[in-house]
Amino acid sequence: MTPNHHSESGKPPRIFPWRGLRRHLWLTLRLNFRSRQPLIYGYLVPVCFLLAFGSVFRSGTPPLRHELGQLLTITILGGACFGMPTATVAERERGVWRRYQLLPAAAAGILLSTVVARFVLILSAAALQIGLAWAVYRTPWPAYPASMLGAFACTAFAFLGLGLMIAMLADNVPAVQALGQAVFLPMIMIGGVGVPLRTLPPWAQHVAGFLPGRYAVEALDACIAPGGGGLGGAGFALGALVVIGAAAFVAATGLFRWEAGPRVLNWSARGWITLALTAWAGVGWVAERQYPSRAGAVATHSWLEAASPAAAGPWRALTAADFAKIHFDDLPPDDGNVVPLAAGYGGLDEAGKTRLHRIQDQLAHWKPGTAASADASQCVRNLLSVCAVADLVMDPNEAEIARAVLDQIKDAVRDPAERRQVLAWIVLHPTDGSVLTDVSDFGIEKGPLDQSVRERSAAYARKFLREMLLK
Repeated sequence: MTPNHHSESGKPPRIFPWRGLRRHLWLTLRLNFRSRQPLIYGYLVPVCFLLAFGSVFRSGTPPLRHELGQLLTITILGGACFGMPTATVAERERGVWRRYQLLPAAAAGILLSTVVARFVLILSAAALQIGLAWAVYRTPWPAYPASMLGAFACTAFAFLGLGLMIAMLADNVPAVQALGQAVFLPMIMIGGVGVPLRTLPPWAQHVAGFLPGRYAVEALDACIAPGGGGLGGAGFALGALVVIGAAAFVAATGLFRWEAGPRVLNWSARGWITLALTAWAGVGWVAERQYPSRAGAVATHSWLEAASPAAAGPWRALTAADFAKIHFDDLPPDDGNVVPLAAGYGGLDEAGKTRLHRIQDQLAHWKPGTAASADASQCVRNLLSVCAVADLVMDPNEAEIARAVLDQIKDAVRDPAERRQVLAWIVLHPTDGSVLTDVSDFGIEKGPLDQSVRERSAAYARKFLREMLLK
């Protein structure tokens, strides 16, 4: 063999690619910890958001549980859409990636190593954020830790794909900041990431359906709250993230370049960008039609005709051991901002009393809330949807509406033992049955997606059950 170690054919010897990729992964991790900007976006920015959210929402019960999904999404966004492309473009400007071109490993392998390294950094930043939230604010640990890791991976997959596209489109580091802000700010402001989706106006909630941040928060929230159901309660959100991420990775691979310099947006480049944007549009289009149809299936009361007396029953099999699984120590206070429950109706003014009397009359004659019409558990889920939506949209009479719903549940299910069993069943099986997101017949603004309504309905079911067990 010659001194340059070439083979007799003159070709360089083949190197086992995974060994080289492992070395590149380790090198990338070391370089990221030596670079200031990736560390700022990956660790300092998430901690600053944690402290900012903590100063605003620390009075929640438990503190920051309902905001933890937003915080983790911000962590992933910062690392994927700023940290990774900043490091990649800076290396490309210094000619590092031009040298990578000489390696026997394919471009896809180098990109894979880069993405895996960033995922490790993002995961460590998220672990730091969760740990600090527990240490500083006593935020509970996620209720479904294994599912949480899966939802986190899907969210990271989607945003890392977007970050890789930014790296391939940006000519220099300042361009990364501009493109990153173009993705980051809309999701923070109207995508349900920085501002809770339920507080946004209706037009913004529709726009958020086209942004991956909305689905990231939904998927993570389903794994954080005890009644969220884990991955089983976030099927559409997980699918949306995978579709958006896959399209972004394919587009980033098509846009890949070794050399620094201005990006020429020829027809090929525009086609790859269009592919990624089409995934966003497709997910939003499906969401606009799927979510209303899922709620509409209940709103049209088609389930009433299909129900039969035999359908009622699984909740009757609950035992004392099942009841022992339900805990009440982490419920928000009745006079808080989340899941409020009025002690009575004395605090209302005349306009409020008039409105509440109308709602009480409507509840009494509301067919979906009549146990005799269908399975009692579905009837109670429908009633719980009314106060859940009122809470989510921050209706001015949300606490009194919850009290009216509790009174109606007692009228609809007269047997106290059956009432307790039905509520316990809903707490233990939050993803069963259907929920309503549109209860505008009661003069209540239309609510968010049904996952949020399910979570809040399960919380109200626990609160109602606690009151019934104490009396």
